Amino acid sequence: MSDGLLDVPTSLAFVAVAVIGVGVALAKARGDLDDRTAPMAGLVAAFVFATQMLNFPVLPGVSGHLLGGALAAILVGPWVGALCVTIVLVVQSLFFADGGITALGANITNMALIGTAVGYLTAVALRPLARRGKGGLALVAFLSALVNTVLASFGFVLEYAVGGAGGVAFGTVAAAVLGVHVLIGVGEGVITAATVTAVAAARPDLVHLVRGAPQKLELKA
Repeated sequence: MSDGLLDVPTSLAFVAVAVIGVGVALAKARGDLDDRTAPMAGLVAAFVFATQMLNFPVLPGVSGHLLGGALAAILVGPWVGALCVTIVLVVQSLFFADGGITALGANITNMALIGTAVGYLTAVALRPLARRGKGGLALVAFLSALVNTVLASFGFVLEYAVGGAGGVAFGTVAAAVLGVHVLIGVGEGVITAATVTAVAAARPDLVHLVRGAPQKLELKA
């Protein structure tokens, strides 16, 4: 989301939401980070940064792209995952002009907080399936990424309904954003499934979602 799509009060409100959410994630992430997971978090952030540079135009001033919230949450947990996506969004906004600075709070809320949370909750709900083997894990990763993408885009739709300033009718925005992000979610699901299963095949102990699973997960082809 670029500058100017939300009015000032709405933008400031979601800055507050983002600050609170990231603060909670910072506090909770300490329990998930150790000598094994910290390097993995860095790799996840770098990968999400690379995939988020692939942008798909949705509306004037609005771009859709791979979010990475479900991917990050499945690999390093929801708290660390939210921080990884937040760092990516801040760097993109400040140094690459990808996403407006006044919209940063809303972007973090949608992609780092909502996206990561719903992606992880979906994965946890389906975790028994993920522990059955490679195919189950791939399906769970795909569905989690799809849900993550659609509901994160729905966050923008709600924000636009509250304080939209883009000059486009709400119905047009909702139909375009949600419709396109279903398609983007399919692409993100494929990438997430491929990435998660590749990591699990080599190091299942590094996949937060299935850590501690019986070793039959050792991923039969």
